[in-house]
Amino acid sequence: MDAEPAAVAARVVELLRDGRFADVERMLAPPLRAVASAKTLRAGWEGGLSETGPVSAVGAPVCETPAGGLVRVGVPVTGERGGLTVVMSVDATGLLHGLRLAHGPDAEWTPPPYAPPGTFDEEEVVVGSGPLAVPGTLSLPRGPGAGPGVVLLSGGGPFDRDATFGPNKPLKDLAWGLACGGVAVLRFDKVTYAHAEQVAARGDLTMSAEYVPHAVAAVRLLQGHPAVDARRVYVAGHSMGGKVAPMVAAAEPSVAGLALLAGDAEPMHRAAVRVVRHLASIGALPADAVETIRRQAALIDGPGLSADTPAAELPFGYPAAYWLELRDYDSVAAAAALGKPMLILQGARDYQVTVADDLALWRKGLAGRPGVTIRVYDADDHLFFPGSGPSTPSGYQAPQHVDPAVVGDLTDWLTSPRGEAQRAGERG
Repeated sequence: MDAEPAAVAARVVELLRDGRFADVERMLAPPLRAVASAKTLRAGWEGGLSETGPVSAVGAPVCETPAGGLVRVGVPVTGERGGLTVVMSVDATGLLHGLRLAHGPDAEWTPPPYAPPGTFDEEEVVVGSGPLAVPGTLSLPRGPGAGPGVVLLSGGGPFDRDATFGPNKPLKDLAWGLACGGVAVLRFDKVTYAHAEQVAARGDLTMSAEYVPHAVAAVRLLQGHPAVDARRVYVAGHSMGGKVAPMVAAAEPSVAGLALLAGDAEPMHRAAVRVVRHLASIGALPADAVETIRRQAALIDGPGLSADTPAAELPFGYPAAYWLELRDYDSVAAAAALGKPMLILQGARDYQVTVADDLALWRKGLAGRPGVTIRVYDADDHLFFPGSGPSTPSGYQAPQHVDPAVVGDLTDWLTSPRGEAQRAGERG
């Protein structure tokens, strides 16, 4: 197969148009193949065509500048009632690490109203050292004196520094909003994004290896910057970034405190069953996906999981080493052992990390501990995008920004004197 990204993308659209979904499935990289099947692809494609009508024309592939070993390619497709764009992320071997349908023009990110450009400065930095060093961006408030700083950690998966999801960049929203509020912010590409092929080739990835070395390096980089008060450097993690944040603080005790944004507390393999069951119930996934993920999760809970268990038999295509570490990791207990100030933020409309399943565990495990502030945002989903009605995957695709209330509360917590934050107790 030709591994030229444009040719790969054109071939994928040809296969989709011809109904050859099993052939497309074979072109998926292992992490994507673990959560998508020929049936999933058929459902998504036919759902897209139900709005546009049968394909009448296919445009030329448009490639973006390569990033992290992946090339993002969009192929416009026209039907009798409208058009859509098939958006793919293609690696050097021609495998797909991302595949989605974008209706209408593939909108670009625009700055949130609470963070106009030109009100702060940004520097490009390198986080870590050696062959797995990653690029990052440091957002710096304008003004004299050294202030607080925070390292942002994105959720599970090969995310870039902005946690780009369709036209949205929630970590960039946060970084710009916080910088406007007087907080220095460092965000960086995950190693699984910047060095996808090298990491995959090793086959022994763990959550700690994916996050901790670069997070610790980022903390130390911030602490050494003249615009940052080294005693006031925090870690803020979203989703899996929140789960791993206590592990980062244990590895680097100088971290001043943690902000956990939709940080999951429930064991991830069990949460995956709950989420897939929910998605199947609303028609976003085929019903057989539930049995697949249930079988994979049962393997993790059972005695048969070993370092030799193939990744293809496990959720999300993560290797056995990843799940062996996760199975023994309790994020709530790890956080409770730190004795550091913590801010826990949760969207009430979140179906991935929920008030009932995850926030309840944080509340129980951290009950009575000083310096723990909990806030729930009734209108927000998993990405802290405000809305109404049940949250769905398609809701993430509409151009939008992180709730300004979340940005404001996080800014206030990071800039407040620690004594005040420790007396605040639980709210929400």
